Amino acid sequence: QVQLVESGGGLVQTGGSLRLSCAASGRTFSNYTMGWFRQAPGKEREFVAAISWGAGGRTLYADSVKGRFTISRDNAKNTAYLQMNSLKPEDTAVYYCAARFLSLPVISIGGYLFWGRGTQVTVSS
Repeated sequence: QVQLVESGGGLVQTGGSLRLSCAASGRTFSNYTMGWFRQAPGKEREFVAAISWGAGGRTLYADSVKGRFTISRDNAKNTAYLQMNSLKPEDTAVYYCAARFLSLPVISIGGYLFWGRGTQVTVSS
């Protein structure tokens, strides 16, 4: 199993940037596909981005964040990242890190067995 801890959330103005981090422990980090999801108040949890296990050669993004967000990973540091640029108020949500063992990125919540507790991102207008 793998344990995940998110960090890097905070309050920013519209157009600002944040970089979220997901620190993993408990298993070989490079063997896990990593995903980011978010959940705003009163809304369902939704897919944001994912990156494949190993070298991270495949990535997947929700249409709402394409061109603004970038997912990456540093296997030497057991950490996945989500760089968020040009933030909008509608990006406000709790952002969750998730892991999927030796599999390609998917957008389904059910495809990820391991989850962090989330980090709050608030974008003010």
